[in-house]
Amino acid sequence: MIETDRLRLRPHVADDLAAAWAMWSDPLVYGLILPAPSTEAQTWSRILTYAGHWALADFGYWAVEERSTGVFVGEIGFADFKRDITPSIRGLPEMGWVLTSAHHGKGYATEGVRAAIIWADQHLAAARTVCIINAANAASIHVAEKAGYAQTHVTTFNNTPTLMFERARCAN
Repeated sequence: MIETDRLRLRPHVADDLAAAWAMWSDPLVYGLILPAPSTEAQTWSRILTYAGHWALADFGYWAVEERSTGVFVGEIGFADFKRDITPSIRGLPEMGWVLTSAHHGKGYATEGVRAAIIWADQHLAAARTVCIINAANAASIHVAEKAGYAQTHVTTFNNTPTLMFERARCAN
């Protein structure tokens, strides 16, 4: 678990399904990430994939909640989704974040991503982490840049113009 001034990044639990499904069904959330809203089954599979990353790769995604209320805010973490993308990012921890639309514009993404990066610098052996962002997602591009990610490539993922970013691991 990681705590910031306003957030708690914690392991997912089964009870996160309803809030996560609502988030992944919101057009303001999935619109720049997925071609369609997630079904309940797809959202459950995503949560299981996060747990599997922790079990098999020693990194994964956290559920994010407000510390003051315990309300589900979103998901932040690292994964190796074995994506079919050029250049390949297989084997590299891929940073990702998604927040409920009710929590957009509050600085939560930047706060949570920065906390996850500090954790990564202390716990991951990889020399760098990467992230991919839809070229139209200006808000996420801004978060990535504020967190120290620099654009390295323009590519395509799921037939969508996609920007690839990377950040070197900071030595402890």
